Formats: sequence, structure tokens, C-alpha cells
Amino acid sequence: MTTSTKQKQGQQQEQKQNPGQLNSVQLNIVTLVDMERAVETGSLAESMYMMDNSIGGDGQGRNNLETVCKQGQVINWIIRPIDMDKRIDGTWPPMPKINSIVFLDTERGDEEDVSERRIFAELKIYGAPDRMRDKWTPVYYYWAGTVLPTAKPGLYRYRLIVELEQPHTKEKLYLNTVDHPSIRILEV
Repeated sequence: MTTSTKQKQGQQQEQKQNPGQLNSVQLNIVTLVDMERAVETGSLAESMYMMDNSIGGDGQGRNNLETVCKQGQVINWIIRPIDMDKRIDGTWPPMPKINSIVFLDTERGDEEDVSERRIFAELKIYGAPDRMRDKWTPVYYYWAGTVLPTAKPGLYRYRLIVELEQPHTKEKLYLNTVDHPSIRILEV
């Protein structure tokens, strides 16, 4: 067998492997919210801090995090308040919630225009159902999705729409991220 034939067989063997194997590690994007400051100012501008477990991203600890991911990879957006101390009455503080993640159409140059292209498939119930929450259990909210395997590689900015419960009134306050975080999709 010639060297050329061996190389072709090796390449064919590599192509037969499941390309999804490269995406088996789930990414977690953790967002911490200073609930008191966000409610007081009516903004997430200096009240939100993001971190992830991706390799090669930028902006750890800031509100404009860039997360590097691959086509077909699962991403979990986890959100919780900075203050997670149990109250005197035994209950937990109000938890922030990601109401929606909106990808922006940066190709047209308008950072606020919603993208018409689909990038994620949302995973509805992922882990324990949200209905199990009660005032005695510290639970955080999350949003989970899979990067579509057909998503075009590139940088995608997004806006988080965060729901905050206002203390004492129990009314909901909805805030959008000001500095937009992003994901950088790599081709598999």
C-alpha cells in the first residue's frame, strides 16, 4: 500500500468520526446581578457581571462577555443575584430571571435590530423543572440552548432581557443589557 493510499484511508477514518464529539462539553455563562443597584438605577449597565467556561473568549467579569463556542454545542445561561445570603425569616432573596435572549443583526450595522436568522434551538425543560421552586430552596434560573449545527461561523451579539422582582412590591421590572455580550461560533 502506498503512502498516498494510507493517508487517504486515515482521512476517511477521521471523517467517519462523529463531529458532534467536539461539542460534548457544555458551556456555562454565569451572570451575577447586583439586584439592589439594578432596581435602584433601572439599568443593568453597572449591575451585571458575566463569566463563562469557554476557551479563548474575552471580557470575563464584565457585562460584554464574548463566549467562544462551536456549532452544535449546548450553552447554559445561568443567572443569580450577587447577594445569595438567606434572610432572617429563612427565605432567599428574589432571583433574577432571563426572560429572553435576543440575537442582534450586526450585519446591517444596527446593533439594536433583531436578527431574523435563527442561531439557537432552545431547550425547554433542561434539568429539574422550574415548578419545583419554593421560598425555602435557593435555586437559580437558567436558559439553555443548542447552537444550530448550521449556524454560520462568526460573531453574534445578543441582548439579555432580565426580569427582576422589586423588593417589597413584588412587581416585575424588565431590563435589557446595555453593552451587548456575544458568542463567537467556530466551525466544527
